[in-house]
Amino acid sequence: MKYFIIKIQRWLMHKNVWRVVGFIAAVVGLLCYALSSSFNHLFGNWNLLKIFLYCVFCFIICLLILSAMIWNHLRSLRFQVQFPFLVLTITSVYSFFSDKMINGKPDAFSLISSVAFAIMSLSLSRQSRCGFEVDLLYFFLGNLIVQLMKIKLALFIVGAGFSYSVIILRSSFRSISIDEGQINEYPRIQDENSVVLCVISPQLDSTDIASSMMEQFRTCVNAIQKEMFYVMDILLEQLKEYFEDTSEFMMSERSSEGVIILEALCPETVNNLQEIVKLMVNAGFEKECSNVYSICRRQCLEECLIKQLLGLDNLTIEELNMISFKDFKRRVKKWIKASKVALKILFPTERQLCDIVFFGFSAISDLSFTDVCRECATHWLNFPKALANESHLPEQLFRMLDVFETLGDLIPNFESLFCYQYSVSLTNEANTVLKKLGEAIVCIFTELENMIHQDQTNAPVLVLGGGLHPIVRYMMNYLTNTYDYHDILEQLFEDHGHMLQQYVKLDDNVPSSSSFSLQMERIMEVLETNLEAKSKIYKDPALCCIFLMNSSKYIIRKTEGGVLRALFANGLFERHQAKLQHNYEQYLRISWNKVQGFLILGNNGLVLPDMVEKSMKEKLESFNILFEEICRVQSLWFVLDKEFREEIITSIGEILLPAYGNFIQRFQSVLELGKHADSYTIKYGLEDIEARLNDLFQRIIR
Repeated sequence: MKYFIIKIQRWLMHKNVWRVVGFIAAVVGLLCYALSSSFNHLFGNWNLLKIFLYCVFCFIICLLILSAMIWNHLRSLRFQVQFPFLVLTITSVYSFFSDKMINGKPDAFSLISSVAFAIMSLSLSRQSRCGFEVDLLYFFLGNLIVQLMKIKLALFIVGAGFSYSVIILRSSFRSISIDEGQINEYPRIQDENSVVLCVISPQLDSTDIASSMMEQFRTCVNAIQKEMFYVMDILLEQLKEYFEDTSEFMMSERSSEGVIILEALCPETVNNLQEIVKLMVNAGFEKECSNVYSICRRQCLEECLIKQLLGLDNLTIEELNMISFKDFKRRVKKWIKASKVALKILFPTERQLCDIVFFGFSAISDLSFTDVCRECATHWLNFPKALANESHLPEQLFRMLDVFETLGDLIPNFESLFCYQYSVSLTNEANTVLKKLGEAIVCIFTELENMIHQDQTNAPVLVLGGGLHPIVRYMMNYLTNTYDYHDILEQLFEDHGHMLQQYVKLDDNVPSSSSFSLQMERIMEVLETNLEAKSKIYKDPALCCIFLMNSSKYIIRKTEGGVLRALFANGLFERHQAKLQHNYEQYLRISWNKVQGFLILGNNGLVLPDMVEKSMKEKLESFNILFEEICRVQSLWFVLDKEFREEIITSIGEILLPAYGNFIQRFQSVLELGKHADSYTIKYGLEDIEARLNDLFQRIIR
């Protein structure tokens, strides 16, 4: 939609378009007027003489419309006075007789002819500046309003609305006309074969020559500037949605080359600019020409890129460290989007505009382009440069990777634009910033290790119920997110891995290993050491096992069938499966072996029944006490994975329930043989034991 708006704007700037519009409007207006009731009332019925005279009149009008631009070159005072007077006289006489002789309501042909003649007058005002065009336009617009009011008074609103729209449309050409008028005040190139410029007169000294040419050149550049500001406003409006949401950069290839922007420029203004540049360069004023152009265009580019799109201050390292992470993310997002617009639209447009203006003078074009874009390009690089030089926090890694990826993708565009001798320093700076940013990203992994070490040396934080320690969740999610950038990170570690405090060399025994995967393995080893130290905080050995099992289970869940498994070279998944199994067996042994020991049946064949009964009662009571205590304590513990919790409870049941069932069955048979068969109540049945086991690990971690 915006593309068509710009195309329409471009067409409306062409005088040739208005010449065609004026001609068509004149033909339609004259034809409709010939068929209208107004003509009948004024001139009577048609006959051969009237037809001949009207055809001659129509031919003269159409010829005048097609040759309207020639009027600008007629400087005769007689023409400038007599022709407007003639138009005034004709319109006045017509108004007198039409008011006197036309009393009825106008027909549709009369209305159409008034509209067509108004458009014809509008086209004349765009093509020439003789002075009568605007008066003629107002005359026909007023005539249209009067005719509509004769039909119905309320139709005044329609006529006034149409008239206002036409006047507003004409006012949009005023600035262009003024600029062209200013240019025409100076003798200049009229066409390809007539080159007239007063500054070459031998009667003028070099200062006057330079001043005159510079004035003409500034006028042309200012005209271009105004047109570019208008087109840039349309472009910024089109990009507003792109900057406000998360949509990708979907500008077409045609837009990305800046073709739309350049097509919206008035060809006449561009041609004038080219001709003046040729004259200035031939006169030896190429440096002054380049300076004036660069100053004017730099203002437009800075307004669009720095103020409107980037909107980023030149942050110092200290200021960048002080901003919130939310603000940091916002700035990164805005920089990325603005970078794509700058390197795919704005800078290429400036490159092409320089090539057009300085056509045939490539050295001046290169110099002017570099001067126009240098400050904006430097400002664009300031943000990644500040990122590369600051002290880095691990949470900034992914946003820095986004900046690095964007900068790396756009540097080929940057180098293709700034590939000349005047801009070598800019391309060198861009590559230096990219390299330093890559080094800074690699160094973040040292900060990550330091963070884990610092967490280990700080005052220990006891996670209630042996739940998952926050650092495990943080690190595993952090490392998982690195997979989205693993191609970039692997290349960065190949290039800059030696900068790490303890550089991890490639393991020749592991074919798939890379510097990055080995660094990830190292971080996991540091994390595992940290967890082993934290498990010692728990005084209960069984709870220590639960804590380690939760950590291993979470790590397995993050690596099993996921992206992390491909990143680790030395079997992280298998190692933690073994650790999980070991701690699982340790937990069962520590917590339930003693409980199970009370249920072991000895060989009591030679012991008296009363002694057997007493011994079994003592074992059962000890079992009840220990079982109740374990269930009470472990019901407040936490197992991260629901399926794993059910698996633990099932394993405990497989240990206890058969042994307890055999023990109770034997104990009941002993009671029947003894003297107190009905005096002892067994506290727990098998269903009660199972119910208590199902209450284990019920703590809710919020």
